Amino acid sequence: MSELSVNHLLGIKYLKEQDIQLIFETADHFKEVINRSIKKVPSLRDINIANIFFENSTRTKLSFELAEKRLSADVINFSAGQSSVKKGETLIDTVNNILSMKVDMVVMRHPNPGAGIFLSRHVNAAIINAGDGAHEHPTQALLDSFSIREKFGDIAGKNVVIVGDILHSRVALSNIFALKLLGANVKVCGPKTLIPKHIESLGVEVETNLRKALNWCDVANMLRIQNERLDISYFPTTREYTQQFGVNKALLNSLDKEIVIMHPGPINRGVEITSDVADSKQSIILNQVENGVAIRMAVIYLLAAKIK
Repeated sequence: MSELSVNHLLGIKYLKEQDIQLIFETADHFKEVINRSIKKVPSLRDINIANIFFENSTRTKLSFELAEKRLSADVINFSAGQSSVKKGETLIDTVNNILSMKVDMVVMRHPNPGAGIFLSRHVNAAIINAGDGAHEHPTQALLDSFSIREKFGDIAGKNVVIVGDILHSRVALSNIFALKLLGANVKVCGPKTLIPKHIESLGVEVETNLRKALNWCDVANMLRIQNERLDISYFPTTREYTQQFGVNKALLNSLDKEIVIMHPGPINRGVEITSDVADSKQSIILNQVENGVAIRMAVIYLLAAKIK
């Protein structure tokens, strides 16, 4: 398979396993590129990409921008905070105005679930979903799975637990879809109030005891509490949450085996993980950041191939 089966990256649930493997193989190549002394390739010299972020983002936006520039694309950055959106302009009008500048691809983060799908039906450009509400964050899940593959050589059969605020996390949902598609065993762990109802229907198990979950897993992906999405209190205090679901070095050292620690960032140090865990040799958090650029280069490159 030499091309993607989709024209947009709207969510992992629209991808086939072959799509993910193709993205990984392409990312392997780009990982070599970004570790060379000359980090740019002229692959997308004639492609214009607009980054449209209706929600704050530092790491994802920087990662996409770096990926685009490494591919020699022309980049337009648009932040809704300083735009006509505040004056009441609709999403389609905003994007159509940008597309009239002859943009080929739109990378969009939006607070509303399904915004990317809506956009893909109304505008003539390739859409990459950089996170839509508490729905999906496909490139994060791809880079997370790619990082596990890099660490272990394969994902099939690996035990992965996702710990924390599953209810509000687009990272959790995309990760579940990707890991299940690639043959991993997945559990989620957190306070019952932060576990969505019917999540077992996605083929994952719920474990409310953190120590049991960690002893079972090969990889623990630690999520932060999404304070900006918490409209009510889902647990008594942050301190109590940390006591029950936070990972510190003493807990890691007391397990039956050595596990790998991941985190999609930004980290709330001292809440979901302590600094000595985040900075330990068991952590692959910085590998995830580096892999994010390679994965996003791969996604952009493969989608651009379908535009030309």
